[in-house]
Amino acid sequence: MTQILTLIGKEFRSEWRQRYALNGMLLYLASTIFVCYMSFNVKVGVIKPLAWNALFWIIILFAGVNSVAKSFIQEANGRLLYYYSLAKPEQIIASKTIYYSLLMMGLTLVGLLFYSVVMGNPVNDIPMFLVTVILASTGLASALTMLSGIASKAPNSSTLIAVLSFPVLIPMLLVIIKCSRNAIDGLDRAVYLDQMATLLCINAIIIAVSYLLFPYLWRS
Repeated sequence: MTQILTLIGKEFRSEWRQRYALNGMLLYLASTIFVCYMSFNVKVGVIKPLAWNALFWIIILFAGVNSVAKSFIQEANGRLLYYYSLAKPEQIIASKTIYYSLLMMGLTLVGLLFYSVVMGNPVNDIPMFLVTVILASTGLASALTMLSGIASKAPNSSTLIAVLSFPVLIPMLLVIIKCSRNAIDGLDRAVYLDQMATLLCINAIIIAVSYLLFPYLWRS
């Protein structure tokens, strides 16, 4: 656990030294939300909840791909070799999964705040929507972190991660959109608790598979 916390601290310090990347993500969120506002809210006057929900998760998905997918791709081979001699692969994948889950969660919450200010907030059950946001951020970050580790072993890593992420993220996005839509409509929580449990199980499966299979990828 001490090594995992040390590696997480290293990720925070590295991100802080490269603040332009984080500022770029925030600029992407702000500019994309503003473009959506100019395209929908000004001309139409009111955006429907279904369109509000779809636009929000499209923005978050691309923000996550741009921020999390670089977790292993940006690492130089010499640094990876240093990590190989420094820590176990389970500690490497655990630290990166935790860090990028926190980063994804922060970006999603900031995006939700700005999105709600600009586009309005039609959510009726805000606590359950926030729970969905937390589970979605964790699941997307965990999947993209593992896919980044796989793609980093190939020459065209940027193209490969786009191809690999499509069949993994689409089923998760379908569950996320259903859960968030139910929270927007304010349905009884007992109606869609099974969907929330499904999303939680998907996250657990992705994290467990990453933890078990990453050592074999790391040794290669």
